[in-house]
Amino acid sequence: MAGVEAPCALIVMGVSGSGKSTVAEALGERLGWRFEDGDSFHPASNVEKMRAGHPLTDEDRWPWLNAIADEIAQVCDKGGHIIIACSALKHTYRDVLLRGRDDVRFVFLKGTKELIAERLAQRKGHFMPPGLLTSQFDTLEPPEAGEHVITVSIDESVEAIVDGVVRQLKLGTAKR
Repeated sequence: MAGVEAPCALIVMGVSGSGKSTVAEALGERLGWRFEDGDSFHPASNVEKMRAGHPLTDEDRWPWLNAIADEIAQVCDKGGHIIIACSALKHTYRDVLLRGRDDVRFVFLKGTKELIAERLAQRKGHFMPPGLLTSQFDTLEPPEAGEHVITVSIDESVEAIVDGVVRQLKLGTAKR
């Protein structure tokens, strides 16, 4: 992975139910970085659409992705650090989030549809219904090597995933 050794932002990505928020929050605690759930950047219309069981279109996603990219820019440009949980399912979405920056990294949480469906069935109180998982996998364009990405299996414990990400990014365990 070429570029900056210590990124200012990490985007923990994957389909709904892959553990993005859990892993991103644990990374934030380990590193002392601010954590934000990308879902909090969705306009109310997107949340209602998903709650009703309708998948989002690209047109629905652009304002959401731009709001996240704005937050990353504000934090990084002030010398801060942030970790955001965000599905970032397509190459074009990740391009919007990066805005040409080389100090942002993606952590792709990869798992089987069966395992993730099992997790979604157990999740309570989230607006994303399990029925939309198929549309998430249909939309997913797995990241490629040139996309500033670390791919990790969700078969591991949260602690093991966090350890692996910290080690691969050479971030150490000291809080920043």
